Amino acid sequence: MNKNRVLVIGAGLAGVEASHFLANNGIEVVLAEAKTINRNPSQKLETFAELVCTNSLKSKDISSAHGLLKSEMSHFNSLVLKAANETAVPAGDALAVDREAFSELITKTLKNHENITVVMADVSDPLAFAKEHNCSQIIIATGPLTTENLTKWIQTDLSKEDFYFYDAIAPVVDSDSLDYSKLYFKDRHKEFDESADYLNAPMNEEQYYAFVEELVKAEKVPAQDFEEYKFFEACLPVDIMAERGKDTPRFSCMKPIGLTMEDGTEPYAVVQLRKENLLGSAFNLVGFQTRLKYPEQKRVFSMIPGFENASFIHLGSVHRNSFLNARNLLNWDLSSKHHPHVHFAGQMTGVEGYTESASCGLYVAYNLLRKLTDKTFEKWPVETGMGALVNYIMTIEKPVPSSLNFGLIPPVPLTKDQRRFRKGRKKLKKQLAATRAREVFTGFMESQI
Repeated sequence: MNKNRVLVIGAGLAGVEASHFLANNGIEVVLAEAKTINRNPSQKLETFAELVCTNSLKSKDISSAHGLLKSEMSHFNSLVLKAANETAVPAGDALAVDREAFSELITKTLKNHENITVVMADVSDPLAFAKEHNCSQIIIATGPLTTENLTKWIQTDLSKEDFYFYDAIAPVVDSDSLDYSKLYFKDRHKEFDESADYLNAPMNEEQYYAFVEELVKAEKVPAQDFEEYKFFEACLPVDIMAERGKDTPRFSCMKPIGLTMEDGTEPYAVVQLRKENLLGSAFNLVGFQTRLKYPEQKRVFSMIPGFENASFIHLGSVHRNSFLNARNLLNWDLSSKHHPHVHFAGQMTGVEGYTESASCGLYVAYNLLRKLTDKTFEKWPVETGMGALVNYIMTIEKPVPSSLNFGLIPPVPLTKDQRRFRKGRKKLKKQLAATRAREVFTGFMESQI
């Protein structure tokens, strides 16, 4: 086996980051991707790093959890961040992208890299495939929608128990089919501006409750194989929110706060739309993941003001997401306890979210590079973003996928004077934790040299 040759299975966000990082550091990479051979229902593109849910990589604010992760990813010259910045669409403080341009740029970059060989294959036995391609190490980054063949291998060789949860995708509407006389552009808490990144569909009280009633009554796609739905709490379908209580959507994805209309009144509820691409020819319904059957989506969503004659480019859907019990199955560098030369990265490990998956790919690739160069592994500080994520999945007693949040990072003690000010204290604690995280991360990386 070639010591400096690594097999990466899966060209999602984690896989492309791992491949790019290793290749840039002189490691030969064989990147195996199955989507052109065995595409799963949520995939629409043939290119790599497809964003199948929202087109947003969350906040750019350096004091936010996702901003913190982005700063750490930048240290490793993240391909995902580079491509996202080059294909960004307006989205306020969030980093949102033109999905197709983003995916195409990443695909082109990897296919043209001198140290990367792309192989289109549905890998059913990673050990045999690695041997065939003369690879000494393996990274499995196939995400929560791993192909049936590879899933069987994982279940047989690694995990006898099948952990799962369900995820949902929001619909995308054709911008030309909307009635703009009933809509208005405005970013939350900002003055009216023609360049505002969000288009808003306001509802009065009567419209809102009629809409919620139909969300509850509408036919939904049932869970498969007699399983129960287990959704990630931060990405709940809007219809489940409606089932939890008639006002639940109004205090989550449909909250009107900060979205005052031009006449100075605040709507009772709002549906926000975000540009899906640079041309603005399509809009994503923010927070409107759904289990509704396709005909029901068209019927119920036509009740949104301005959507009376809406044409949908693609409708929302639900899909099964599988992940490993990292605590029982993996080492702290996310290598397998059973096969130490097999590593896992991305959502399959139990992290949730685009930025989290990409950063996990970098985490695994960085530690694998140290292994290949005969350097020892050290646990990452829990005060850092990546360290907190890995600490979470490696210590949580009952596995539940999680995105990065400041609840995973030890709080910074406040001084007596800082504790006196209740207003803004929560924001201050996040700022202090983010500042400390960047300092600890820098110090840790310097100690690794």
